[in-house]
Amino acid sequence: MGAHCNGDVAIHSFACSQDFRFSKRIYDNVHGNIYLDPLFLKFMDTEQFQRLRDLKQLGESSPVYFLIYSHEKKMIPSLMVYLEIHPPKREAQRACSLRDSWFHLSRLHRIGLRSQGIPCLAKGITTLAVPCMAHMVYPGAVHSRFEHSLGVYWLAGQAIHKLKTQQGFELGIDCFDIRTVKLAGLLHDIGHGPYSHLFEREFLPRVHGGRKWSHEQMSVKMVDYIVDEHHIDIDSETIKQVKEMIVASCGTSQAKSSREKHFLYDIVANGRNGIDVDKFDYIVRDSRACGLGCNVEFQRIMEDMRVLGDEICYRYKDYLTIYKLFATRADLYRTVYTHAKVKAIDLMVLDALVKANDYLEISSHIDDPAQYWKLDDTIIKTIETAPDQELRESRDLIRRIRRRDLYRFCNEYAVPRDKLENFKDVTVQDIVCSQKNGAILREEDVVVDNVKIDLTRGKHNPLERYFKRVGIYAESEEVISFPT
Repeated sequence: MGAHCNGDVAIHSFACSQDFRFSKRIYDNVHGNIYLDPLFLKFMDTEQFQRLRDLKQLGESSPVYFLIYSHEKKMIPSLMVYLEIHPPKREAQRACSLRDSWFHLSRLHRIGLRSQGIPCLAKGITTLAVPCMAHMVYPGAVHSRFEHSLGVYWLAGQAIHKLKTQQGFELGIDCFDIRTVKLAGLLHDIGHGPYSHLFEREFLPRVHGGRKWSHEQMSVKMVDYIVDEHHIDIDSETIKQVKEMIVASCGTSQAKSSREKHFLYDIVANGRNGIDVDKFDYIVRDSRACGLGCNVEFQRIMEDMRVLGDEICYRYKDYLTIYKLFATRADLYRTVYTHAKVKAIDLMVLDALVKANDYLEISSHIDDPAQYWKLDDTIIKTIETAPDQELRESRDLIRRIRRRDLYRFCNEYAVPRDKLENFKDVTVQDIVCSQKNGAILREEDVVVDNVKIDLTRGKHNPLERYFKRVGIYAESEEVISFPT
């Protein structure tokens, strides 16, 4: 098939317009009717894509948690002594909240215990992710990456069509561009593992040390595997650009200077400022599933966006709408993704997977798409129901989750804003060495995670730092800087 829609007309000719006569209609509870053209159905109707139905969207949390566990109940006073070395005040902690200021990092530490019937969790605030077991706390949060991928596909199509309507002739947007952007949206999460970010950012580092692995790179391998395995008739240039768009937000992406139409890479995974349709979908979808209010007007952002200097820009008057996008994301991390119970269950699932890895060889499939696609969230059910003695410890942990015998929250510590810059990460050794009064706390009883919650750009205001390049444009369509 031709890269610019000059091949099989029956498949691609209508992809340039929004003619849905030959499309399959699916109803989505967030975006309403979603239409899939025949080419996209070829990818969707594969066992590799359908696997996403068994991957919960809320699949992990990676905030900076100082998680402290012990088998000794008498440890609790000693742990409090440790906290008193850097005494947190409730008033100061509230003042540090992201709700009060969106320019700085927030960081907190929760202390807890691991043994049965004893409080368990320690939470801090360096990088972010999302929870694997949020549905155990928010029962409605059972949506999957299948739904999310359809939503991103639809919004990516809406975004590129709006740009084509407004500036299509000027930008040279053609059928090839529309097809690649939509396909990138559909397949951007195809490489996620069981429990999503928990698998990538916590499980694999535990079992494989410092090896680098990302779901974006796995998505690239999965795209190639699907095309080859199912003999999908699609040109190599389309697949090449789809893969580049999928990895656009990670450090391994192609240098921008070697690309044409740079703005296309801002739509699905925007590595410059984080404003992309992936974020539009998961913020609205997660908020709705968890029963939280969401007033992010992403339709307005998409309606008013324009391409200036080969980058997607936004109207100056929409800066508050864009701010709400980042603020809502931070609120989700604070109230859902880093909820104490959610994190406790995440940690128990993580421990269960690590203990089961040697026997089930879960991590041995991360380089082979033919085996990797068989991994999904049902791995927990496999462990829970298997009679094998080698899985006993993992099975016991999962049964504790079922019986709500969880690692329990004990206390938390928020690092004051004025001390963030020079604050060193707390380690397991710090906690163990601080014990007094004859208490015995072993390193294996303690877990420490250091987490930061911000608005995607560290201590910087994302609207201020990226304005001249990302763009806010005035009524005259002249790019201007954001006032300080």
